[in-house]
Amino acid sequence: MNVVNLLEAALLGVVEGLTEFLPVSSTGHLLLLGHFLGFEAKGKTFEVLIQLGAILAILVVYSGRLTNVAVRLPYDPAARRFALGVLIAFLPAAVIGATLHGFIKNVLFETPLVVCIALILGGLVLLWVDLRHQPQTVALRTTSGPATGWSEGAQPDVRYDDAMRFPLPVCFVIGLCQCLALVPGVSRSGSTIVGALLLGASKRAAAEFSFFLAIPTMSGAFAYDLYKSRHELNFDDLALIAVGFVFAFVTALIVVRYVLDFISRHGFSAFAWWRMIIGAAGLAGLIAYG
Repeated sequence: MNVVNLLEAALLGVVEGLTEFLPVSSTGHLLLLGHFLGFEAKGKTFEVLIQLGAILAILVVYSGRLTNVAVRLPYDPAARRFALGVLIAFLPAAVIGATLHGFIKNVLFETPLVVCIALILGGLVLLWVDLRHQPQTVALRTTSGPATGWSEGAQPDVRYDDAMRFPLPVCFVIGLCQCLALVPGVSRSGSTIVGALLLGASKRAAAEFSFFLAIPTMSGAFAYDLYKSRHELNFDDLALIAVGFVFAFVTALIVVRYVLDFISRHGFSAFAWWRMIIGAAGLAGLIAYG
């Protein structure tokens, strides 16, 4: 390990924090960037373990609401339903991820071409869903006379506007959508947000539920990967992970505080185009450099 390795770990931590809660695939970005930097972690463990920094950022930002839910669990059915909904959404990816762990880490994580294609296809899907859920613009009319102006209405087909009140069947389907993100480049947040939008959630509620679902999903992935890699890690690995963790935490903390307002105002089209640009650039890089 040298200063260059530490700087690369810091850069990867920043990328993790910037992209983890955006529908652009943090894992895809990390794998592509690590590939072209020549940054190698045993079993691709670094990319999973630094996610703990992003998890802690979510816990800090939502500490008040999560504490409130925990306090209300013994007597409030709504709090229990929310906790159960997150658990139900978490289970499909947990079961499939544990079953296919070796294939995912040893094959999919080692194939940059898969990441690039998933980024591009996911960007096209995200762009289609975002356009489908644009707010409707309607004409303002007086009681007698022509239209006098235009008003931007609400997002069409919204049935769920509170991320903490999704019905349990909706949570389960969102959990099934999250399984698609076991393919690097698909994006955990992207798959869950798209699933929630298609089921009738508002853009803000879809993104917020994705945040909540990230806590058990990423914590489970962290714990399982740490357990599976416990005999391979050494001091140098831990130092790099620590650096990546710190930078991921600080960056994710900033992103989480502002991303919901951005999504509420601008939707997901910017992220869709970004995915396609990065995927295309990755393909060009693979063709040019291998």
